[in-house]
Amino acid sequence: MKIYKDQRIGVLIDVQNLYYSAKNLYHQKVDFEAILKEAIQDRALIRAIAYVVRAEETKEQTFFDALERIGYEVKAKDLQIFYGGAKKADWDVGIAMDAIELAPKLDVIILVSGDGDYVPLVQHLRRAFGCRIEGMAFGSSTSSKLKEELDLFTDLDKNKKYLIKSYPPRPTPQAKTPTSNNKTQAPKPKPPVPGKTPSTNKPKSVKK
Repeated sequence: MKIYKDQRIGVLIDVQNLYYSAKNLYHQKVDFEAILKEAIQDRALIRAIAYVVRAEETKEQTFFDALERIGYEVKAKDLQIFYGGAKKADWDVGIAMDAIELAPKLDVIILVSGDGDYVPLVQHLRRAFGCRIEGMAFGSSTSSKLKEELDLFTDLDKNKKYLIKSYPPRPTPQAKTPTSNNKTQAPKPKPPVPGKTPSTNKPKSVKK
């Protein structure tokens, strides 16, 4: 199946997977708007779902609201913290369930994740529903088996337009040490010689 404008597409994006890939590889953030535009390619968008994890971090809701303004439907789940401090936050099952439910209404499913656990899902969607399965992720952190299984893979490593540039903080200006303006400085007094009384440099009295 080739790409054509009348294709009905669904975009399922694993936000955590992309976020940490960009952070670890480039120390930058992901431009989720640029990714959605690249995924659509003038085709008929039916659903675009962003799967996020709620961790009660600062400005978290602001980020979720921004995703909705871009055009994503946001689905959130709470971060699970287990006894001993172990944490778990993944959407593997949720994304798989949504993909299977949406597949009869779509021609193309675009999976935005590099997780190799989705290989069986890709195989099932193609075999059971005849969907074209495309993928988008940072190639250097994407499962090779997943890339082989997809009908089309867009490597986000190839173009920096998918990243939001972050600039290092400006260095704090250092206070300059005042210069002497090339003026001649008075010589430092010599240390006294042991056994001698230091001179007071007073003028000697003249006897008449």
